[in-house]
Amino acid sequence: MKRSKSVKLVAMGTGLLLIAACDEAKVDTALFESVDQCTGLGFSKQECTTNYKNAQQTHIVAAPKYTSRLDCEADFGAEKCEKAPQRTTSGGSVFMPLMAGYLMGNMMSGSGRGQPLYRSAGEAGTFRTADNKAVGSKIGRTQVAKSAAATPTTKTRTTSRGGFGKNARSSMRRSFGG
Repeated sequence: MKRSKSVKLVAMGTGLLLIAACDEAKVDTALFESVDQCTGLGFSKQECTTNYKNAQQTHIVAAPKYTSRLDCEADFGAEKCEKAPQRTTSGGSVFMPLMAGYLMGNMMSGSGRGQPLYRSAGEAGTFRTADNKAVGSKIGRTQVAKSAAATPTTKTRTTSRGGFGKNARSSMRRSFGG
């Protein structure tokens, strides 16, 4: 009986080591809701403004897109969506979430451009990228997974429902067993 318990413990320990080895590399970044927050933490006005403007430009092409305001607000909350500059192929409006903040690129390499961040209705404190990757809730310098700091993909399709927020809630349930 003791032998089987020790074998189980060794197997569990090995499994934890394997999981730890699979952790993705992290990069130094910073999260902000405004240029003022950025400059308040010691970054230059030019650096903060440039990253913010880059995030705004990326927001237009990379934000999740919806065919109705109601669908967008179901994922991001009431009054948290705006009309996108582009239209559907049939001439209708497209909606996207408001930008809630921005991620300054890889701080160590000096590369990377600011990218937009969003907050889902179901998890108001957590910032997510346009590719729906959670990057944290703390304003200021932080580390995020390298893939989350990567330039988001351009969105060429609209979602009629069940896009960004549903994925965020589903991944939360998987992560926390809910």
